[in-house]
Amino acid sequence: MCSQGLGAALHQRQIVDGEPREGAICYISRQLKDSEARYGDTQTECLCLVWAVEKLHYYLEGAVFEVYTECTALKSLLNMNTTNRHILRWQIAIQEYRGNMTIIYKEGKSHTNADGLSR
Repeated sequence: MCSQGLGAALHQRQIVDGEPREGAICYISRQLKDSEARYGDTQTECLCLVWAVEKLHYYLEGAVFEVYTECTALKSLLNMNTTNRHILRWQIAIQEYRGNMTIIYKEGKSHTNADGLSR
């Protein structure tokens, strides 16, 4: 995520020659709309998560998966008490993944694959 766009990468862990490896399945990105460009960092990160999960739902539906993010607030998105209408709507949108999705904090500089897509 950056001030210009959203980006996400879908990877799958595989065992190749007895070694665990991560293989890319797809990369997605899009520009922010004018109204979205005015969101704060946490709102933009939430938007990115919801957009990516909705865009990749054919891959994710019924699967157990991890979301890596540089936004610590995103980890508590599912349990956040808020009156912000955007975040409330996004909580509802990702509710079906609640038991299967784990949100994990990862330092921003290690997000080269998805971060480059949002620029």
